[in-house]
Amino acid sequence: MGLKLYYDLMSQPSRVLYIFLKQCKIPFEEHKVVLKKGEHFMPKYEEINPFQKVPALEHNGFKLIESVAILRYLCREFKVDDHWYPISSKNQARVDEYLEWQHNNTRLHCATYFLVKFLIPMIKGKPARPENVTKCEGHMIECLDQLENIWLKNKLFLTGDKISIADIVGACEVEQPRMAGFDPREGRPQLTAWLERVAEETNPHYDEAHKYVNQIANNYLGIPPHSLSLLQCDRKSLQT
Repeated sequence: MGLKLYYDLMSQPSRVLYIFLKQCKIPFEEHKVVLKKGEHFMPKYEEINPFQKVPALEHNGFKLIESVAILRYLCREFKVDDHWYPISSKNQARVDEYLEWQHNNTRLHCATYFLVKFLIPMIKGKPARPENVTKCEGHMIECLDQLENIWLKNKLFLTGDKISIADIVGACEVEQPRMAGFDPREGRPQLTAWLERVAEETNPHYDEAHKYVNQIANNYLGIPPHSLSLLQCDRKSLQT
């Protein structure tokens, strides 16, 4: 049966796993779950993930539905370079430190801004409330500034001088608000250089995974969100 990845590249965690598997040359079957078609709500997929979200992994009948848990599992089960998730207890703890922090910071605030500014208005067919956008943007900016001034201070990557799974997780979340017209790189040279390093270390897979993000971001200005058909999916499509 081997390894199966259920994913949609519109999902940040899906992009993380896609990039990691490709970069580490771990063979897997690609099972695309198209969110805009509601395929994650189909009974067949509910058997894979009862929460009806992406991504999900199946390995010889063993199923996992949380992206961070999946990353750690892949690092244990397959032969990958040590820098991704170090064997050293202290170095591994540094990676875990960011992975735990990001749930209520990078992921929460970048994803919420994207939802409030772009996805919810597109679904409802009417503009977002400016006060809601401003509030969410403020939280996101504070988080991005923490990446710039704390996590990336005097470091090439989030946890040291070598790329780890934490960097792919962080980068994919930071890329998401670009689809809502926000440039996280502006005024943040450390963050900008870090994103470039992550892309350089993982290309061509990084660019492949972000093809829809780049397309929507490039077309966003001057186009009403509800006219962008790539994201015609339900709010319940939130990823894990």
